[in-house]
Amino acid sequence: MRDFLSGIVRLRRGPWEMLATVLIALGVVMLMQPLFLWAYTWSFLVTLTGTVMFLVVSHFPE
Repeated sequence: MRDFLSGIVRLRRGPWEMLATVLIALGVVMLMQPLFLWAYTWSFLVTLTGTVMFLVVSHFPE
C-alpha cells in the first residue's frame, strides 16, 4: 500500500493506470445494475472520467 501511495504522489504510471481502470470498471458496473437510478445516472460520467484519465496517465513516466 505504501508503494501504491508513493507512486500516486510521484505521478508514476502504474498506480494511476490501476486507478483509472478501476474507475472504468466501476462505471460499467454502475451502468449494468438495475437497482439504483443514481448509479445509472452517474455511470457515464464515471466511465468517461476513467477513460480520459487513462489516456492522460499513459503518458506518465514509468
